[in-house]
Amino acid sequence: MFRLLILLPIGIIAISTASIFIKLCDAPALVIAAYRMTIASLLLLPLASHRRIWRRWTKGEGKWFALSGLFLALHFSFWIASLKFTSVASSVVLVSTNPLFVGFGEWIFFKEPLGWSLILGIALSVLGSGLISFGDMNLSREALLGDGLALLGAISASGYLLIGRKMRKAKDLLSYIFPVYSISAITLTLFSLLFKNPFFGFSSLTYLYLFLLALIPQLIGHTTFNWALRYLPTSLVAIAILGEPVGSTLLAYFILKEGLTVLKMVGGSLILIGISIALQKKEKVLQPD
Repeated sequence: MFRLLILLPIGIIAISTASIFIKLCDAPALVIAAYRMTIASLLLLPLASHRRIWRRWTKGEGKWFALSGLFLALHFSFWIASLKFTSVASSVVLVSTNPLFVGFGEWIFFKEPLGWSLILGIALSVLGSGLISFGDMNLSREALLGDGLALLGAISASGYLLIGRKMRKAKDLLSYIFPVYSISAITLTLFSLLFKNPFFGFSSLTYLYLFLLALIPQLIGHTTFNWALRYLPTSLVAIAILGEPVGSTLLAYFILKEGLTVLKMVGGSLILIGISIALQKKEKVLQPD
């Protein structure tokens, strides 16, 4: 439990940087996503080759790897595109509504009860997310499109988290994330080629941000949460990820000069309270090995 309490905040801080790096890139959304996952996969390749993790894969697991990678690719496609149309605050709070979808998914597929602490945590966190979004609301067509894309990103992220929960019970971390990240990278590259998006010709800073995007929010942030899926119910991991709107909104305020209103601060506080309450649900938490 101590390792969870230390590593989950690190994961939240790491994923909070993603929206900032994306906003600073001058590349198309699909290309940003493809670079993010391709670089992350390549950085994992030496470790995966050294440990020969493919020897631990079975034929029956292939479909789950493929489905998880597809959901991850769809999540990044929708969410990164949303950041091109709406603010960081609106995008990250809407994409972070996945606990609603994850909670129902756990109940339907894994027969895991929600529990009152988790329900209250979800309610407070979603209320906080709503306040942040309301405080940054912009009813233009582009903003509405961005909001819709962020919600689609939340739904696809829920599928990714639910499959991760299923697979991580039996697979070690590297044996799971390497094929999933690689399949996601291939899928996003094919999407980019299909829409004829350019992969080259961007500024040097953009390539730096793409590398940092793969290293910090992906390899540190997402990998931390994939690690936690072995020890926590998916709903708790999804609730912890709701800390991202707080971190992203603060970073956007200082780096991108996006406004920080009273509603956003109140909403951020509610999210943190919701995470704290939800993490009190300990009956299903396993001790990290």
